[in-house]
Amino acid sequence: MLLTFGPMDFLRVFRVLAVAEAASWLLLILATIVKYGIGQAGGVQLLGPVHGALFVAYVLLALFLWRKNQWTGRVLAIVLVDSVLPTGGFSVARRTDLGARRVPVPVP
Repeated sequence: MLLTFGPMDFLRVFRVLAVAEAASWLLLILATIVKYGIGQAGGVQLLGPVHGALFVAYVLLALFLWRKNQWTGRVLAIVLVDSVLPTGGFSVARRTDLGARRVPVPVP
């Protein structure tokens, strides 16, 4: 059985990924504070690669959705800027303008 994904499924995955990326970013910041505060680097060693993978997946999926859903350049810019802010992914997950743009069909 072949799984198929529709536009809303990709958007749902993107919203979940945005929250996961933001949470991993906050946890990585906390782990960095712990690392330099009490000298325990284990959290950074664990969360660094996890956050890196989530970030790369987020950016790639954002670029895919930009093309697939015909986002404007402004929406793409906001989504990408929010990816580098510690809580940006949470606001991206709540955005309402991420769905496919409706392009008017000319009537003959």
